[in-house]
Amino acid sequence: MSIFTHVVLGTNDLDKAQGFYDAALGALGYSRQGAFGANGMMYGATGPEFIVTKPGNGAPATHANGGTLGFAASDRAAVRAFHEAALANGGTDEGAPGPRAFTPTAYAAYVRDPDGNKLCAYSFTDE
Repeated sequence: MSIFTHVVLGTNDLDKAQGFYDAALGALGYSRQGAFGANGMMYGATGPEFIVTKPGNGAPATHANGGTLGFAASDRAAVRAFHEAALANGGTDEGAPGPRAFTPTAYAAYVRDPDGNKLCAYSFTDE
């Protein structure tokens, strides 16, 4: 069982965020699960686990310094597809797909979404 019920990131441009997350998370096999009120979208594998929304207090969305949100990838090809889709849809590179030294099978890619939130996709398969 996961320790999270869901994760939320803020956006200042819902349309841009929707295009980015539809593509980047779609590359990992996750899909849009529907609207989150009038100002957000929900994503997940079989239900809403990740939400992108304009902040409820009306203030601009900001990103955390040192914060990263990691998504599970089924294999290394999915990590590469995530990175490619993210960059093609307004994301910026924060670490090209490749092995990560902290475990023998760790393979990841890092990006920032259009609002500056840092994301990664990880696979722990040998491929």
